[in-house]
Amino acid sequence: LSALPGGVKFPDSAGAFHYEESGKLLSVTSNRFVHWSTSGDTVQLVEQSLDTNLLNNAVKLKFTHCTVLPGGVNIQETLNNVIILVSTNQSVHRLVLPHPTRMYRSELVTELHMQSIFTDVGKLSLQDPSHSAIIPSSVGQTGSPSTSTAWLSQSGEAHYALGSPAGGIMVVTLPPHDTQGSVSVLELKRSSMMQRLSGWMPTAIRGEQSPADLVLSLAVRELEEDSFIFALCQDHKLRMWSFREQACLLEADMLEYMPACKGVKRLAGQGHRLRLAFSSTTGLCLCVYLAVPQRGQFTVLQLVATDNNRYSLDHISSLFTTQETLVDFALTSSDIWGVWVDDSNTTVVKYINFEHNTAGQWNQVFVQPPPEEEVHIGVDQDPRETYLEVLFSPLRFTASAIIKALQIYRRGSERSTDWSWETLKKEVTVAVESELQSSVTEFEFSQEEYRQLQVEFWSKFYACCLQYQEAQSLPLGLTVSLHTSLVCLLKKGFVSFLLPCFAVDHLYLSYDEYLFSEEETPIAEDPEVGRDVLQLVQCLRLVSDAVSGEMAYEMEKALEHLQSPERAAELVLENMLSDDNENVIEDIQNKLQDIRNPMAAMMVLLREMDLETDSEVGGEGPITPGQSLNTRISLSQLYGSSSAVSVVCQAVCHMTMTRALFCRDLLILQKLYLRFGDNVFLGGGAQLLQLQQDLIPRSSHLLSSYYLLKHISQSLASSVPMDIIDANLQHLTVLELSDTPALSASRSVLSPQTVVELFYQTAARKMIISQIYSQQQSNSLLHWTHMISNVVNLLAQLLWPSNPGFQFPECLMANCQYTQLQEYVRLIGPWCQVNIGSCRFMLGQCYLANGEGQKALQCFQEAAMEVEKEEFLMRLTGTEEEEAASTPRLQYYNKVLRLLEDVGLPELVIQLASLAITEAVSDVNSQAALWTRIFKHHLDLGHNSEAYEALTQNPDCSMQLDCLRQLVVVLCERSQLQDLVQFSYVNLHDEVVSIIESRARGLDLLAHNYYELLYAFHINRHNYRKG
Repeated sequence: LSALPGGVKFPDSAGAFHYEESGKLLSVTSNRFVHWSTSGDTVQLVEQSLDTNLLNNAVKLKFTHCTVLPGGVNIQETLNNVIILVSTNQSVHRLVLPHPTRMYRSELVTELHMQSIFTDVGKLSLQDPSHSAIIPSSVGQTGSPSTSTAWLSQSGEAHYALGSPAGGIMVVTLPPHDTQGSVSVLELKRSSMMQRLSGWMPTAIRGEQSPADLVLSLAVRELEEDSFIFALCQDHKLRMWSFREQACLLEADMLEYMPACKGVKRLAGQGHRLRLAFSSTTGLCLCVYLAVPQRGQFTVLQLVATDNNRYSLDHISSLFTTQETLVDFALTSSDIWGVWVDDSNTTVVKYINFEHNTAGQWNQVFVQPPPEEEVHIGVDQDPRETYLEVLFSPLRFTASAIIKALQIYRRGSERSTDWSWETLKKEVTVAVESELQSSVTEFEFSQEEYRQLQVEFWSKFYACCLQYQEAQSLPLGLTVSLHTSLVCLLKKGFVSFLLPCFAVDHLYLSYDEYLFSEEETPIAEDPEVGRDVLQLVQCLRLVSDAVSGEMAYEMEKALEHLQSPERAAELVLENMLSDDNENVIEDIQNKLQDIRNPMAAMMVLLREMDLETDSEVGGEGPITPGQSLNTRISLSQLYGSSSAVSVVCQAVCHMTMTRALFCRDLLILQKLYLRFGDNVFLGGGAQLLQLQQDLIPRSSHLLSSYYLLKHISQSLASSVPMDIIDANLQHLTVLELSDTPALSASRSVLSPQTVVELFYQTAARKMIISQIYSQQQSNSLLHWTHMISNVVNLLAQLLWPSNPGFQFPECLMANCQYTQLQEYVRLIGPWCQVNIGSCRFMLGQCYLANGEGQKALQCFQEAAMEVEKEEFLMRLTGTEEEEAASTPRLQYYNKVLRLLEDVGLPELVIQLASLAITEAVSDVNSQAALWTRIFKHHLDLGHNSEAYEALTQNPDCSMQLDCLRQLVVVLCERSQLQDLVQFSYVNLHDEVVSIIESRARGLDLLAHNYYELLYAFHINRHNYRKG
């Protein structure tokens, strides 16, 4: 950014506009908003929706030789248009875009994709004379406007209020966009007399050039026929101007609301800010932020109209913050949300209810931590693999940060942006490895030296990525939607969505000073238990701090390798006890003694974290019947866009990461309890027994479950070639499982898709939404915090392995994610007692896909034991249309036999059919069908004598005859007459003769001489007379 005339440089900023109907399910603008960021002469605008993917949704506007002013982007909607107003230091501009409700021809929008309002923005010109104007400069005035705001009047004029460098406000007005007219300019300034009186300000005496009423922050509100312009100025005064009267109606000194403001008067307020919020109940509220070193203050005031057009301000509350640098804040009708950057450049977000709060205590928001500075590499791990896994696992780095780092690393030799995630991974590997190779001068290395080199080069590249990720994570603004209560943090490179934190996660993540101030825990009804829970959580926090990185890693590995979590926790505890320099164990012991009833507190926490549920999520039916087509279509898209998919699944991932740590620490603490025994327990033996037999196994089970969820929410889905998908569809049709994979909307190639995202997109979302809307009306508002908590919770329940639903593995199977499915079955094997048979069946499917038939057969046999107990297997067997086999198990075998035939594995069909016959002792029909199957496959394989054997075993005469006819014909055609003549045909002698005779009469003599065969047959039986 080159310095501009006047040398002004404004910090980058960001903001957002939410459509008025974004909270209505049936609106085309549901969950839809536009956010922007400004930097120097550029404004970047992006339209986003949580329900549909918007095409052509980003645009970059460049105003050459200008700088966009603070507050310089404003967006408003009218019935037909969305209008963007931009103010720079030299000009004002207006962009008129179509409103979404006017863009789609048909009433019903059914596609996964929709055009964004920016689709045709290229046809507009920023310099169009009817939509732009140059700001006139007053005689002898230098410098550029300090700040700005803009609004549309009811008659459609565009007004731009600019903080004039000489003090006061200049308002530039463009005529309505559909009429001819000229630009008008108006100055709002106090009369010169007033100026002279208040001109003797300390600033003027000290020889500073800037005027006292230089505006620092502007806001506008239209009330009745008039527009009120609020200006917060450098002399700490707030002035309210009437645009119609061109008069200052109110002037208030903000320092009156500030305790001990002696030294502040002389400081020119540089960082003061102003925000407005209007609600029908409270009217117009203003929030003024006074930026004073070490003690910033928010003052909330209410505008009150007295008689004959006079106004005054009522003080509602003052709130203090110690956070250093305020980046941005937002005011709603009840809360203030703020985002700061602290000394170590960490983003801090907090909010507070400005009327009802305990002692001015702000609520903390847990901001996603940046990727870890150091990557831990185990002794048995390959440095390259480990770094690649961290760099390319979801949730850590954005693709753009990695691409930037790659360009720097390669010294910017070539630019490429259209790589897929996989290609990017390859490019990174090649770049780092070739850099390493080129630095090597020696020919021989020990393995250790080479490993050191690898770590060195990979960590260098990793540091580069960290740097760019940090730059992209720089917060520029904050937005709160008044319609859906959606809160977003607008960062330099992306948008972060704020989600409500579940009670138990909140306890574990809160800083201590917050924990101590919780009067009542949101978890326990009974205050006694609540106090115990808080004490217990504080002990868990001590445990957490005492677990070294090394031990945490060991614990992870133990879970991955299916070792007992309890044993692993004991090892960690041993390590803590032997390594206890800071007497942590003693601190924990002292704290434990304050807990009156530790068992009850643990039970409460375990109950909160257990996602087991009796009800089936999203019952089988379609989305509640009786709804209009419109509603059904809206529901079919709700939270379905790729940004919503990624937000929901990241939320699940964060929840499971937090809770896996929570369960780990709880398990270690329980082991510590056992170690202390009666010293800590007032209840003694009985409680220790309960701990050992009930609570520890439950914690261990929860830890395994959350580890599994954490693992799947980070494991990537593989992209599968179309021919494999087709083949798989064919097998699913054979199994009559109707869940065919929906080809998901094409994702941006530069974000990896996890298997949980795949599941949410293809199956889970529909079930979740129909579950939510079976309990609430479709016209209720889309309240973000309520809706998203519900969605996240229900998705976690669908993934929870101890729940009866089996939709997640089914989805993996339908989408050919065999490696991930095998890993899933492996991880739940030792501890999960639900859906055991279904898991064996799935594993069998994986083996089949990998061509390991014998192993597959083994799994299918093991699954047969559970056929009558598990919902998935019952569904699998319950769809036989033909004469149903007598038992579910036989139905199951029939299904699997058809599958094996479809895949083309006759030997396995024979093995499984022989096993099935032992099941079908009392069922003649099934036996006959199975023997026929065995006969057919033996015959196809050329096992003639086995085929004959099977034929003789068949209990059904007509089937036996059919088989016999087939045997004769096939052997004749293969010219294997020797075999044909030699079989003994006990009790079937006449039948054979009649078959051969009828063939002999009906066929051409030259092709097959059946008479000769008949002759041989009789002679072989020593029946010379017949011969």
